[in-house]
Amino acid sequence: MDQKNFFRLIFLIVTAGFIISFTTTNFPHAPTRLLNCTDSSSSSLCASRNFLFNKQQPRPNNPKPKTKNHDHVSDTPNHPLDPLTVVEINKVRSILSSHALFTSGTPHALHTVVLEEPDKNLVRHWEKGNPLPPRKASVIARVGPDTHVLTVDISTGRVDSENSPVSVSGYPMMTIEEMNAMTVAPFANADFNRTIISRGINLTDVICFPISCGWFGNKEENARVIKSQCFLTQGTPNFYMRPIEGLTILIDLDTKQVIEISDTGRAIPIPGSTNTDYRFEKLVTTDKTRLLNPISIEQPRGPSFVIEDNHIVKWANWEFHLKPDPRAGVVISRVRVHDPDTQETRDVMYKGFVSELFVPYMDPSDAWYFKTYMDAGEYGFGLQAMPLVPLNDCPRNAAYMDGVFAAADGTPFVRENMVCIFESYAGDIGWRHSESPITGIPIREVRPKVTLVVRMAASVGNYDYIIDYEFQTDGLIKAKVGLSGILMVKGTPYQNKNQVEKDKDGNEEELHGTLLSENVIGVIHDHYVTFYLDLDVDGPDNSFVKVNLKRQETEPGESPRKSYLKAVRNIAKTEKDGQIKLSLYDPSEFHVINSGKTTRVGNPTGYKVVPRTTAASLLDHDDPPQKRGAFTNNQIWVTPYNKSEQWAGGLFTYQSHGDDTLAVWSDRDRDIENKDIVVWYTLGFHHIPCQEDFPIMPTVSSSFDLKPVNFFERNPILRAAPNFEHDLPVCGVQSVSA
Repeated sequence: MDQKNFFRLIFLIVTAGFIISFTTTNFPHAPTRLLNCTDSSSSSLCASRNFLFNKQQPRPNNPKPKTKNHDHVSDTPNHPLDPLTVVEINKVRSILSSHALFTSGTPHALHTVVLEEPDKNLVRHWEKGNPLPPRKASVIARVGPDTHVLTVDISTGRVDSENSPVSVSGYPMMTIEEMNAMTVAPFANADFNRTIISRGINLTDVICFPISCGWFGNKEENARVIKSQCFLTQGTPNFYMRPIEGLTILIDLDTKQVIEISDTGRAIPIPGSTNTDYRFEKLVTTDKTRLLNPISIEQPRGPSFVIEDNHIVKWANWEFHLKPDPRAGVVISRVRVHDPDTQETRDVMYKGFVSELFVPYMDPSDAWYFKTYMDAGEYGFGLQAMPLVPLNDCPRNAAYMDGVFAAADGTPFVRENMVCIFESYAGDIGWRHSESPITGIPIREVRPKVTLVVRMAASVGNYDYIIDYEFQTDGLIKAKVGLSGILMVKGTPYQNKNQVEKDKDGNEEELHGTLLSENVIGVIHDHYVTFYLDLDVDGPDNSFVKVNLKRQETEPGESPRKSYLKAVRNIAKTEKDGQIKLSLYDPSEFHVINSGKTTRVGNPTGYKVVPRTTAASLLDHDDPPQKRGAFTNNQIWVTPYNKSEQWAGGLFTYQSHGDDTLAVWSDRDRDIENKDIVVWYTLGFHHIPCQEDFPIMPTVSSSFDLKPVNFFERNPILRAAPNFEHDLPVCGVQSVSA
């Protein structure tokens, strides 16, 4: 690159950074606009990380979802839990523009603008047709160096300040504008540019990515900072596989100035681009190489679910409120199920969502030790949600829901097709029994299992998360997490395992991961997804019961058997009784019961948490990342309901010290018997990368269930109908030549 073009590039970069900074810090004067953030948007708010260099990647001809039957400008709230509308967000913006905090000329930004939910008791007793409670917004704002928590009454214009400025450790989650600005900031620094050029790399072939840096004291103290690492984009859109290893930039998030540059990897080559592209149009695929024929589910009578008033989902015997959220992704509330015997619609869960995601990497080196992400509290799980791709993310029969969020200047924007809802049938069986011929009773009774799935997908940098809430007609709710996307990798001089150095004892050098391809190591890491589950089984006053399976020895002469298992029930009295570490050698069930309501034979009604495959953190509890992620010290926690305790890593997670987490709250050891309680469940994954994860990972999934236990008088799908031939369409099959 010649000198003239070099300085022209720097000018463009600095100008773009100034524009982003201006719109972030001067929102009262920014024009009102509604941004539609689709995957093809050109807005700086919605653009991809490499928008500055205008790299146009070929886009597949993705099918579009059905046109929605309303526009968001005309949306009105119909339920106390409905998210803020475009009109309401604009009203909040207008109110704050004249508030004293924002008229002093001090730089400021809105990090969160969401509904301030009414009191739980009020929502529980609200019925359709009743007036809505006063609509309020909860706002987290940064004004200069201070964080403020505000409540804005949308009707009256009153602004109340709560504990402002905030005194606890940590900062609010980043705004999208800040994340975009951090991709620009390194290029405005002459030392950084010289470092890149000295490696023989064109600046236009480099993309830098913002990485939250956790908290380890020192440089993270008393300053809101972020680290940035860079990749080579030349020859591939999969730049994650081409890290410029050892180059780390420390940046002040508020001033956008580079504080420090660490360059320890000059001897490590940048991995090549060969075989890193994963796009369909770049891979040779023909009918002869295609593994599967297309498959689709047809519903000749139409779907069995409806979405009323934009957010109330009704399907089979279920109904619930559904809304997108910038931090949690998706929130499911007021979950109720219809009892076929009593004809009552009964409470199951008041509110459920992903509270936090903790992702620590297992490399203690200077360029990696800080990679211990909190994806919800730092980046915003919902803000990172991408538009779902019809026919591939969601089947043909899916309906879609948009998210309406606020930008840093208070302007509303739309995240299109953020959530999909669809019925699923995978050939599974709801229940069955065939009688043996020896009985002479010709019975063959089978019922198909059809479920309703609520899905979102978030692309938090390189990783993609798929979150499913699956409802079954038998009363079970399955929460499922899928992991896909692209590994975070490190560069290495090694191209083959036989090059890895060994010590005098024959032990290989610690790579902290797996050699996936030439010069590429996939680093070992964990994923922990913590769910907030405010179960209200037949009402809010519940108890948590640990049902242990214990071996019981028989008495001499009592039985030919020497031992058997028995169930021992222990009701948790206080929070410490509800701190559970799962163990194969301590088999237990975990029930949430309503002792005030029983079945006709006297069992308390309840639901149970059913763990599936999961993982536990092995980090030292005094390790700084684990202090912040202490909510993963147990797989299950039970706390009394407290409206202010919803985020497992604390309200202010970014650079927090771990002084306001679920673990801190639970150690207060409050009473939880016959109380309004919240169950927290952490789903964990240990990930030792393998070559099959290169260049993009096949999805790996795990889940847990919320299952009725003595909630119904009998099998609630006893009356379910089987499929009959005349109910289903007959589709022609196109022959395929060999």
